[in-house]
Amino acid sequence: MVSPLELRPLSEVEYPAWRDVELDEYARDISENGDTPLDAARRKAETDMAEILPDGLATPKHWMFVLEVDGAPAGRLWLAEREIDGRRTIFIFDIHVDEAFRGRGFGRAAMLLAEREALARDIHRIELNVFGGNTVARGLYRSLGYVERSVRMAKDLG
Repeated sequence: MVSPLELRPLSEVEYPAWRDVELDEYARDISENGDTPLDAARRKAETDMAEILPDGLATPKHWMFVLEVDGAPAGRLWLAEREIDGRRTIFIFDIHVDEAFRGRGFGRAAMLLAEREALARDIHRIELNVFGGNTVARGLYRSLGYVERSVRMAKDLG
């Protein structure tokens, strides 16, 4: 039997390493999925992070969690309250299940924990962005009732 996934708030001590991982992964995603040179992707990631989290872990209306299974770290979840199109929304900035825990339903469980967190804050809408190349995540989100609102496409011409 698989142990349940649990959320634990990220600690101040864990924040610097968490931030470094977020920056690295975001820059890599921008580069690989956005067809952007890695150095430009890194600059964008750093600029975005500085704008989104000006006070780091203490930034109001942002919640960073460690996903845990039996007390062991199994991934990350980063949520924020935002107003989007006139509605209070929980925005999922990042959801990540570590490789060793994939394929066992923990991604779905993490999304359901995000829903629980939204409802606990009396917020009844969740939004997120996902890179087009992340077909596994897109399939998961669709299976949970998420609807794709836009798809950005590009083509290089010789």
